[in-house]
Amino acid sequence: MKALIVIDMQNDFTTGVLGNPQTAAVVKNVAAMIKKFRKNEPDGLVIATLDTHFENYSETQEGRNLPVPHCIKGSKGWEIVPEVKKALGEKCKYAEKLTFGCYALPDIIGKDTLVDEFIVIGVCTDICVISNVMILKAAYPEVPVRVIADCCAGVSPESHENALSAMKVCQVRVDDKY
Repeated sequence: MKALIVIDMQNDFTTGVLGNPQTAAVVKNVAAMIKKFRKNEPDGLVIATLDTHFENYSETQEGRNLPVPHCIKGSKGWEIVPEVKKALGEKCKYAEKLTFGCYALPDIIGKDTLVDEFIVIGVCTDICVISNVMILKAAYPEVPVRVIADCCAGVSPESHENALSAMKVCQVRVDDKY
C-alpha cells in the first residue's frame, strides 16, 4: 500500500501568524491531492501531522529561536485548515509533534504495515517537510519516498527550492505534481 503523509496543514502555517502567500496558496492543491490519493488508493494510509505547542512555548528552544507563538494546542491556529480537514476525512490518523520532525511517525504507521511508497506533502518544505522525510528515509531505507512540489510551500520560495534540492540528494523523488 501507499502512504500519504500530510505535514502541518494548520491555520497558523497557512493564513495565520507564520503563513505567507505561498503556504496559503498551496491549500487548494493539498486538498485536491488528498482527494485524488483517496480515489486512487482507497486502502492507502493517510497520516496528518500537527505541530503542537503549549502555553510555555516561549520557554522552549524553538520558542527562543522563533519567538512567534504558534500552533498552541486547542487554538484556532492549531487546527487543520477546514478545506484540508474535510479532504482528510474520517480514516485519517493524526500525529501531534512537539518539534519539526515527528519521531513517532514509524510507530503511528505501524511496524507490521507494509508500505510500498511514502508520498509527502505540506508545509513548510524547508523545516517540517524535510525533517519528516528524513525520519521516513531513516526508518524505512528501502521504501521510496516521494515529495509533491506543488503540494508543498516553504518559508520563502528560495528555501522551498533549497529543501527540494537537498531531498533529491538524499534519494527522495521530487515530482512537480501527483
